[in-house]
Amino acid sequence: MKDNFDCPVQGTMNVLTGKWKVLAVWHLGFRPRRFSELRDLLPGVSEKMLTAQLRQLEKDGVILRKVKPANPPQVTYRLSKAGDELIPMMTELCHWGTRHLGIPPNLPMIQRANARSRKSRSS
Repeated sequence: MKDNFDCPVQGTMNVLTGKWKVLAVWHLGFRPRRFSELRDLLPGVSEKMLTAQLRQLEKDGVILRKVKPANPPQVTYRLSKAGDELIPMMTELCHWGTRHLGIPPNLPMIQRANARSRKSRSS
């Protein structure tokens, strides 16, 4: 594990550091997902890399993994209580990115509201 220099912020950043970890946690913040759903939500991620990063998040107590016996096995991931606690902070990061970097938010609730608004204007 990386040194946290006795700093809880650095320790938290160490848990989330990884090319796909933040996005995986973000998507799991909306609902549990099967491995294939996560893979499809993260264009460019290899199965090997996604597996490794999900295992690290599970080891760090951020996500929970459930395997349903089937052929092939059905693996579902969801946030743990600790993972749920990250979502409000990540939401604030989303808002910061919109305000200061000009990146439009991609929160599912905002996308649904925008779609309803477009639909009502066209009716």
